[in-house]
Amino acid sequence: MAMIFTRKTLKLLNYRLRCLSSSSSSPKRRIQSSSAGEAPSVEVNFSNGRNMTFSSGRLARFANGTAVCQMGDTAVMVTAVAKSKPNPGQGFMPLVVDYRLKNAASGRIPMNFMRRELGPSEKEILSARLIDRSLRPLFHKDYRTETQLVCNMLAMDAVHSPDILAINAASMALSISDIPWNGPIGAVRVGLCDGEVLINPTRRELQSSQLDLVVSATKQNLVVMLEGKGNVVLQQDLLKAIKQGTREAQFIIHEIERLQKAYGRQKREVESASQVDPELEQAVKSMCEMRLREIFQDAQHDKISRDNAVNEVRSNVIDKVWSSFPDTEPSQIGEQFNQACRAIFRELIFERGLRCDGRDFDQLRNISCQVDMYKPLHGSALFQRGQTQVFCTVSLDSPESAMKLDSLAALESGGLKAKNFMLHYEFPPYATGEVGRIGPVGRRELGHGALAEKSLLPTLPNDYPFTVRLTSEVLESNGSSSMASVCGGSLALMDAGVPVSAPAAGVAIGLVTKFENEDTKHLKDYRILTDILGIEDYMGDMDMKVAGTRKGFTAIQADLKIPGIPLKVVMESLQKATDAKSKILDIMGDAIREPRKYPKESWPVSETLTVEPQQRAQLIGPSGLHMKRIYLETGASLTAADETHFNVFAPSQAAMDEAKELIEGYMVKERVPDLEFGGIYTAKITEMRDTGVMVILYPSMPPALLHNSQLDQRKIAHPSALNLEVGQEIQVKYFGRDPVSGFMRLSRKVLQGPALGIPRSLNKSAGENGA
Repeated sequence: MAMIFTRKTLKLLNYRLRCLSSSSSSPKRRIQSSSAGEAPSVEVNFSNGRNMTFSSGRLARFANGTAVCQMGDTAVMVTAVAKSKPNPGQGFMPLVVDYRLKNAASGRIPMNFMRRELGPSEKEILSARLIDRSLRPLFHKDYRTETQLVCNMLAMDAVHSPDILAINAASMALSISDIPWNGPIGAVRVGLCDGEVLINPTRRELQSSQLDLVVSATKQNLVVMLEGKGNVVLQQDLLKAIKQGTREAQFIIHEIERLQKAYGRQKREVESASQVDPELEQAVKSMCEMRLREIFQDAQHDKISRDNAVNEVRSNVIDKVWSSFPDTEPSQIGEQFNQACRAIFRELIFERGLRCDGRDFDQLRNISCQVDMYKPLHGSALFQRGQTQVFCTVSLDSPESAMKLDSLAALESGGLKAKNFMLHYEFPPYATGEVGRIGPVGRRELGHGALAEKSLLPTLPNDYPFTVRLTSEVLESNGSSSMASVCGGSLALMDAGVPVSAPAAGVAIGLVTKFENEDTKHLKDYRILTDILGIEDYMGDMDMKVAGTRKGFTAIQADLKIPGIPLKVVMESLQKATDAKSKILDIMGDAIREPRKYPKESWPVSETLTVEPQQRAQLIGPSGLHMKRIYLETGASLTAADETHFNVFAPSQAAMDEAKELIEGYMVKERVPDLEFGGIYTAKITEMRDTGVMVILYPSMPPALLHNSQLDQRKIAHPSALNLEVGQEIQVKYFGRDPVSGFMRLSRKVLQGPALGIPRSLNKSAGENGA
């Protein structure tokens, strides 16, 4: 039986269906999943009048959380996705951050062979590490679910940098998702120009700024991450920038919290680690506590002996406890031992007021420096601080050896098209007494090398005529190898004669804290450690690396394992770093105080060679044969600066002298006769052309063109009209050389009349018949 519906009945049914669908779904979920209507968004207004926009709910809705952050015409979308369950046996937080700069976002095409984006660049890896270090401290300690953040560049202008937008978009994506995370955080870039603090400066403002600092902070003005470089920034200016950046980040946090309360999804429950039998926990602690206390209080231990002693206790405890608790997994016993070991190590610092190697909190390790290690090297230095040993070498090369940047990398670096200073950090496995695979440069090595490079770059002159490559190879590592690279690199630069403005040094500052409760929000007590060991970095809560000259700071990087520290702790840490930096510079000054003034035999040299325009072809040779031969035989390279000058770069003075001999041989194979202006000479035709004839005045002369207009007083279209042939000799008059092209100016037409002079021949001997 067919049912007939009227139009009024259909409208009533549609209305009831809409009411049922709206009542069966929550408003938050409906807004996130709706494809129609405007996406929820908020605008952050900073104190300087600039604004930042956040939006969500329209793009990439299959992700657990998605956020788009826009400033100006730069927009970044970040998606947060986590697996439904943690991997069994996962012992760490598997967070992956993918940050890629896309050429399409700035209207460009990649200039590689494939014409598409390939592997991540150094800039992309460093930006991904920046985001990771800002977010990781706020995850729950028991969270073990694999999580991925993908930063997608939607649009890029030439004004605002996308890395700050990516950090804030990631903070919002995690906040509104169901992924358990104790955020949000806010991140701002801080500049400093003429003593005035700039918040989120443009690229043009950064070019004239003394400071480029990224501050990530969470609620209650707690600092989570610091990363920055500066042109010898004073301590008070750096402190002012950190305070201002932390305050501005609170505006971002407030707006993200508004969106989170209105549209955020309910957080998952964190699957805490399996409950441990209190008897097992007590058995592990009672068996290892006394022995570990003895090990950590013995100042005679070094890195290897201390690690061996702790591992011996670990093996012994696991064997004995497992025999008493056979149903327990050995890995669970090992985890309990690790927790007890960390707790005992930290307790001893508060109890004794000393560290495991017997030092006070502000005491440096023993430091030794040595320069000019090997004669063939342009500059070299060996820097030893405790059991951290770094060997640095400096290589000077021609400006053509500078690293060329592609268009997108140049845009990110503020318009810099080539880098003439590079620091390459190497960390082989033998530096920690391990066996490992030596392959491509890892993310950690890239990060440490970039930090050391930022630390030394402000001390180098802008107009240095050479490209500088500084290699830092870590031979032994027991903490703070990147800051040792700064100290050793500064020594090597001075040994190579690079006119640095001042020596630079770096130091790592650590932190051990006590909190009143498990939420880690209220700091009860803390100890700041200067020049930390590797075990203090592993067991502690902070690794702050600070570098600079005696006058001010050039680089800072602070990584935390706890969800933020107060500004007071940051200020005290910077003061400790300043004091330690001055002591290190005093020790470095005993090895070398200023750049070397007397040149080494191995130093490269550079000179400018003046070449007349008519001699360029003679110097270059057919297809550049002469220049290639000079390079292969002497190592010297020639680069054309302009039409009359060549830059000659040689790896040593001996190579320069040898190259000059070859150049003189090419340039003066035969003495060129001096031609008199207005003189009449006998020329020999070597080639017939439509525009004229090619002639020579002497055997070694490059052929010169005698144009049709200068062949005869009559107008001719081709030289054959005058019955001229190759090999025929004619009389021409010399009128000097063209001031622009350098070509000879010859004429036969002016001689067609009364005799104006005596013809001269240069074919027999240039010395006898030359003018």
